[in-house]
Amino acid sequence: MVESTAGLAKPQNRVAQPQPEAEEVYRRWISFLDDEFTRHQSAERRAEIVRDQLFELYLGRPHGGKLNFTLTSELPLNVLQLSLDPGNITLEAEHYADVDQDRFARSKPLLWFWIMFDRSPVGLNHWLGIRFRCMLGRHLFAQMGKGVRIDHGVELTYGYNLSIGDGVLVRQRALLDDRAEIRIGKGAVIGNYARIYSHTHDKDDYDKVVFAPTSIGDRARVGAHTVVLAGTKMAEGAIVGPQGTADEQRN
Repeated sequence: MVESTAGLAKPQNRVAQPQPEAEEVYRRWISFLDDEFTRHQSAERRAEIVRDQLFELYLGRPHGGKLNFTLTSELPLNVLQLSLDPGNITLEAEHYADVDQDRFARSKPLLWFWIMFDRSPVGLNHWLGIRFRCMLGRHLFAQMGKGVRIDHGVELTYGYNLSIGDGVLVRQRALLDDRAEIRIGKGAVIGNYARIYSHTHDKDDYDKVVFAPTSIGDRARVGAHTVVLAGTKMAEGAIVGPQGTADEQRN
């Protein structure tokens, strides 16, 4: 028998939150990082801050002390410890000929923090992760609006060519390939695994990279697994899904 639901109150959407004590700690940590990245703009100091934070997140202890390079058995641990320092790693983006070396030097520690936070055990903490990425985005992006939500595993290229308006939602595993400018308007939604590009290749010479700013209009919707090609200008409220790319909207 099917029971009638007439007259019953509709279920309310529940906002999942950590316990009060944990929430206080999380907010204090994000506020501390926000202050540190505001006060320190140099690539060197930012790299030190990120290194120290990743040591705590991954190894559960402060950075410091000499590494033992003599024991073969400790080499994997040495590799891990050294790789927590942004100064010891390389990212694909810094090998591109178009990279702005000075801007990328300041962005690189924050990009590494973005990547490594998501790959740490606490990176799957949804409540914390959304707030962490929004804080980091304020120091990393050209523009970061209010009320933005960026889910786990979102990939960036440079970060500094990215402008995000108020109330934007970027779902899991999306790619924002900002080798040139990408602008995402207020209230827009970028679906899971969507790919948004700002560069392509010359049709007659694949080795020649062509850059074209891409814009997603206010309240536009990019569906899951959709590819948005470089130079696309999605209109306000436009919707594009995975059955085709948005290149027909390109100017």
